[in-house]
Amino acid sequence: MIYFDVSRTQRSSHNSGLTRVTRRLLKEFGKAVRPVSLLQRETCISASAEKLKLEKDDWWFTGELFCEEEFPGLWSFIQVRSCRLAAIYYDAIPLKFPHITWPQSVARHPEYMKMLAGFDRVFAISEASRQELLEFWRWQGVEVRATVETIVLGSDFSAQPRSVKVSTDGRAGLLSVGILEPRKNQSFLIDVCENLWREGLKFDLHLVGRVNPHFGKPVLEKIKALKKRYAGLHYYEAASDETMAMLYRTVRANVSPTLSEGCGLPLLESLWQGVPCVCSDLPVLRENADAGGCLPVAPNRLDDWSEALNRVLTDESFYADLVRQATTRPLPTWSDTAKTLLGHFGVTPVVERDVLDRF
Repeated sequence: MIYFDVSRTQRSSHNSGLTRVTRRLLKEFGKAVRPVSLLQRETCISASAEKLKLEKDDWWFTGELFCEEEFPGLWSFIQVRSCRLAAIYYDAIPLKFPHITWPQSVARHPEYMKMLAGFDRVFAISEASRQELLEFWRWQGVEVRATVETIVLGSDFSAQPRSVKVSTDGRAGLLSVGILEPRKNQSFLIDVCENLWREGLKFDLHLVGRVNPHFGKPVLEKIKALKKRYAGLHYYEAASDETMAMLYRTVRANVSPTLSEGCGLPLLESLWQGVPCVCSDLPVLRENADAGGCLPVAPNRLDDWSEALNRVLTDESFYADLVRQATTRPLPTWSDTAKTLLGHFGVTPVVERDVLDRF
C-alpha cells in the first residue's frame, strides 16, 4: 500500500506550487494510493502511524514540508521505520534567500533537509535541486540513507488538451504568475514594462499571485500606484484554472524574471498553452527552457529584458518561431510523472482514476 500524505494540501486555500504538485499527483494516482493525513498537530506521528497499521513493505509518500517542532514524533517515525519512506524535494530557497523568505520556512528548512536523508527515496524536481540537496548533506556531514532521483513535473496545468497558439485580438499582452515577493522579482518586471510604456509600446501586463505577507506589500503598493498611470497593468490576487486559461489565450508570452526556482512550473504550464516564455537565465530553468519556446535573459539586466520583451511584442517572425517551438516540442504530463513515481514504488499504474474532488 502507498499512503500519500495530503496533510497540508487538504487544508490549504492557496494553489501554491507545492499544493498543485500534491493535488495533481493525487488525481493521477487514483486508486493506486490511499490519501492520508499522518502529520496532524492533534496527535504525535507514531500514534497516527499505529492507527494506520503500517507494514514494512508499505510506502509513506509525501510532497509536504515538515519539521519536528511542527509535528512532534517525526524524527522517531523516521528512525523506527514502520514502513518505507519517500518524499518530493523542491529546493533550498529558504537557505539561499533567508532575508526574503517566510521566517517559518527559514526556521524549518535545515531540519527538513536533514530529515530527508533518512528516507528511502527522495525525488528532486530538477537536477539543480538534486545537486543542492546532495551538497547540503555533504556540507552538514549527514548520514544518508536516501537514494535521490530527479523527476519531471507535468506541464498540463488543467484538464484541457495541449493548446496550439492562436492569434490574439486587441492589445498584446504579457503574463507573469507567482506569489508577489522579491524572489519572484515582479518589481523589476514592472520597471522594465514601465520603460517600454514610456517609449510608447502598447501592451498589457497581467500579474497573478497572492501577496507574501512578510515581503510582498511593497510590490503590491507599487502595482497600485502604477495602475493609476498605466491602464495596461492588471493584478489578480487569485485566479482559477479557467481564468488562467483565458489569460493565456490573450497574451503573447509568459514572463518569469525570478531570482531562484526549484523547477519553474509556470514555464512548463505556459508551454502547454502554446505560449512562449521569457525567463531568467538560471541553470534550473534552462533544464526545461533549452528544448525550445523560451527566451532566457540574464537576471536583473534591465536593458537586456527591455530588448527581449520588445522583441517578443513586436518582431512577428521571431515570435512565430518561438510559438512553433512551444507548440511542437515534447512536454511532460502529470500522468507521466505519476507513472514514473509508481514505477519507483514497484506499482503498475491503473487506467481508472478517482477524481477525489474534496482535494
